[in-house]
Amino acid sequence: MSSSTVTRRSMLARLMMGGAAVTLPDWGNAIWAAAPAGVRLTDGTLTIDYDRAMRAQLSFGGKAITSRGAPEALFVGGRPLGTFLLLDHAEIPVAGVHGRGRQHRVRATAGGQVEQTIAVTFLDAYPGLALYEVSYRNTGSAPLAVSGWRVATHDLLAHRDGAWTFAGASYPDRRDWIQKVGPGFDQRNFMGMNASDYGGGTPVAVVWRRDVGLAVGHIETSPRQVALPVAVQPAATRLGLTGDETALLAPGATLTLPFSFLMAHEGDHFRSLDAYRRLMAERGVAAPSIPASSYGPIWCAWGYERNFTLDQVYGTLPKAKALGFEWAVLDDGWQTAEGDWKLNPAKFPRGDKDMRAFTDRIKADGMRPRLWLAPLAVDPGTDLLRDHGDMLLLDRNGSAQNVSFWNAFTLCPAYRPTVDYFRALVRRIMVDWGYDGLKLDGQHLNGVAPCYNPAHRHERPEESSEKLQDFWKAIHDEAIAANPQAVVELCPCGDSFAFHNLPATNNTPASDPLSSWQIRLKGKTFKALMGPSAPYAGDHVELSDGGDDFASTYGIGAIPSTKFTWPKDTPRPMEKLPSGGFVLTPAKEALWGKWVALYREHMLPKGLYLGGLYDIGFDKPEAHAIEKDGVLHYAFYADRWSGAIALRGLGEGDYTLVDGFSGKPLGTASRSRSTIQAAFDRFLLVRATPAGRGVA
Repeated sequence: MSSSTVTRRSMLARLMMGGAAVTLPDWGNAIWAAAPAGVRLTDGTLTIDYDRAMRAQLSFGGKAITSRGAPEALFVGGRPLGTFLLLDHAEIPVAGVHGRGRQHRVRATAGGQVEQTIAVTFLDAYPGLALYEVSYRNTGSAPLAVSGWRVATHDLLAHRDGAWTFAGASYPDRRDWIQKVGPGFDQRNFMGMNASDYGGGTPVAVVWRRDVGLAVGHIETSPRQVALPVAVQPAATRLGLTGDETALLAPGATLTLPFSFLMAHEGDHFRSLDAYRRLMAERGVAAPSIPASSYGPIWCAWGYERNFTLDQVYGTLPKAKALGFEWAVLDDGWQTAEGDWKLNPAKFPRGDKDMRAFTDRIKADGMRPRLWLAPLAVDPGTDLLRDHGDMLLLDRNGSAQNVSFWNAFTLCPAYRPTVDYFRALVRRIMVDWGYDGLKLDGQHLNGVAPCYNPAHRHERPEESSEKLQDFWKAIHDEAIAANPQAVVELCPCGDSFAFHNLPATNNTPASDPLSSWQIRLKGKTFKALMGPSAPYAGDHVELSDGGDDFASTYGIGAIPSTKFTWPKDTPRPMEKLPSGGFVLTPAKEALWGKWVALYREHMLPKGLYLGGLYDIGFDKPEAHAIEKDGVLHYAFYADRWSGAIALRGLGEGDYTLVDGFSGKPLGTASRSRSTIQAAFDRFLLVRATPAGRGVA
């Protein structure tokens, strides 16, 4: 063994000990020559190749899908901290809440000043997915002012057909959660507040080509103030996980980054979000049990707006019941103000007695009452704000967080008096007033800013956002304790739903969709995040394209919902009514009745949404499929279509095909004859029943 080899190894040993700093300019060449050439981490589906400078390239199924770059970095002064040199690698078998797998532990150093440790775990149950545990230890002699970091950041190589992206962040323009990646696309996807009352979301970003996709996110059991940026690069699309919170890292101290994952997969965002849901369930964050009542069709009195009268509601109930709607929702306008939640004496002059008489009347008409509520919002001038101003969420300057839609302020969900106040209010609504469900509404519900109110004595300002999920759990549990069949609907208007809040809701709406496209893409996303039989409502059909697109709700396995008025519209609307208004005309009545009857006959939300069969971005026409009791229900959407349609997922044997809306026969199909010719405008429903069972 040469003396030069011994010298190089001794220098590496000094670096690996992580003690005093090593001056690289004098020894750089020798150190780099002695370092390992690189390391390959793989589960046979996803491969991560690191070179000695900790630059990585990803492969999927043996094919390179990213360029080589530095996926992990620590930032000091806004710039990456030098180049990390690979030190060593170890591999061990592991077993835990996610099952069995193999963990790779990789260490590297930046000039002996900072040690990087990356633990990458491949799980037997999740091919193509890697869990990341990344930490940085200050091995120098001086404090280190950290300005940010990044994890699992890669450039997915461009494809001639382009790319699509899912981003779980919330924005005040209520943009599509799924977008085509075009020239100049750049979206930060910050999981904190992107406006005073828009924030939070699902901490996952996905970019996919026609042949492969990449997803990245964190799997912490509470929200984190991180970003998942997606941005076009030359000949690629970049995505990753980043943080920009500052920290002063003392000598010997370690900075541990959020527990994260990276996944390569085929198809659109459904597979990666479904895997994320299962991982989180294994970590204890999962959707609650779903009562049968959650699947009931919904009529909402919001068509009469805030100035509704009880006579208007009473007059519409028999029509709603006759059409097959099961829920009657009393929306905004019953209260004196957001925050006080006292009964409006003009509508309920006898107070609690009148409200109880109202719910008794709904039940007597054969429906279930649900009440609108906007928790955590408090209006200026209310008794609550005067008597309990200590509940306010305050920023570092002592200012309140605005709720723009109601000209209100936000209360802190991590302050015990706030939680107790709303638990008592829920008990009053459910027990004293007799409601069977809650509609929890408002864009401010999805996420809140860090709270600096000194009265709350938070250990960290971020407690307010991290404990929002606990606030919703307290509301949910209070409602279920009062009525095990209670529906707790969470509707954060236009936000990308915060995944950590979903365990506290058993009904999710499209939440003020801007188009039928949003109804469908949100539906597919929810079926991934809450499970293939999730009770998702299409929101008021009047918000869909043309105001009548029940097909978009029905075909994705969603619950029908409407805010029709009858026999006439409200005489003094707050906003201009659409052409024809919301009144239920004879033509609408026939159409609404047919869709609700189809829904009640087949109950597709209780089937299995087969989200992996079709790509919502690349497949034309757009397609969705649901399996229910052995029958396959397909839904296709396009402004206009004429041509071939593929029926994917057929089993053995022949299937009899019918038009799911008109009932007309469409022939037969089998796995080997799964393509049919079709022409339609807007939508086509195809029901495939195994031959010999009769047409379902």
